[in-house]
Amino acid sequence: MKKIFNLVLAVMMAAVFTTANAAEYPSRPITFMTMTQPGAQIDRLTRGLSQRMSKILGQPINVKNVTGSHGTVMATELSKAKPDGYTLGVTSLTAYTYAPHHAKLIYKPEDFDYLTLVALNSSGFISKADKPWNTLKEAFAWHKKNNKAMVAMFHGADDRDALMRIAKKEGVKLSLIPSKGGPSVIKAVTGGHASVGYVGAILYKHVEAGSIKLIAAALGDRLPPIPTVPTLREQGYDEQVEMIVALVAPKDLDPKAKAILIAAAEKLAKDKETQDFITTNLLMRPVQWGEKHADNSVKEMYKTFGMQAKMK
Repeated sequence: MKKIFNLVLAVMMAAVFTTANAAEYPSRPITFMTMTQPGAQIDRLTRGLSQRMSKILGQPINVKNVTGSHGTVMATELSKAKPDGYTLGVTSLTAYTYAPHHAKLIYKPEDFDYLTLVALNSSGFISKADKPWNTLKEAFAWHKKNNKAMVAMFHGADDRDALMRIAKKEGVKLSLIPSKGGPSVIKAVTGGHASVGYVGAILYKHVEAGSIKLIAAALGDRLPPIPTVPTLREQGYDEQVEMIVALVAPKDLDPKAKAILIAAAEKLAKDKETQDFITTNLLMRPVQWGEKHADNSVKEMYKTFGMQAKMK
């Protein structure tokens, strides 16, 4: 009888302990994975969000840089993580909406919980400041006239494929180099290793410093800090490349942890200092926060990219 009593007591204590632990989320440090190398704009965004959310949650949030294939390497690792709220990702959504249509991956968009969008990274194509062209169209024309292959550093599959389609249209050979984020693109372009590169809002400070120039805005409209540079569409290319950044978790995230994380995100969405950090400090574009909007955005983007892939 005593053994049975002890067994029942142990089971009850374990249940109480488990319930207490779940209620205490977060009871230990959290990790935010980011898809870029340190210093890149999305890395800076991740670190800024981690500091601000840490204050709300009362636990340290560490940042782990998991680079490669514009977020697919990070997404693969995130898909294998426990859905306990202690491993999250701050990442461009193209790894979840574009890449699955063009690469063999072990994950699907449905393998994640999309907690909220956080920013739209301003982006464009750049060249070294002393290059003899001022637009992407002029860059292709120069390479065609001089019978030279264009060496371009790409950020992800979406901007890479856009460059490939444009090069085919212009009849110019393309030599492509993958990047690990904005700083590697800047380094390759300013070092003369690439004639053209695709990069996010980190480009602004380098344009201001005079080391590079923007030759095409990649979004649907011109970049406000540099309004004189036309978009891809204005240059005659039916292309648009967007880096929408979201807070992502493994699928079936623990409900209590999810509720706490979404509540923390809602506070940041309403916090003027956080929004100023994103739009004024990082020069990224504001987006609508919230889980519902994030889910809808992923579904719409995945559908759009799927239709484009079938048209190839």
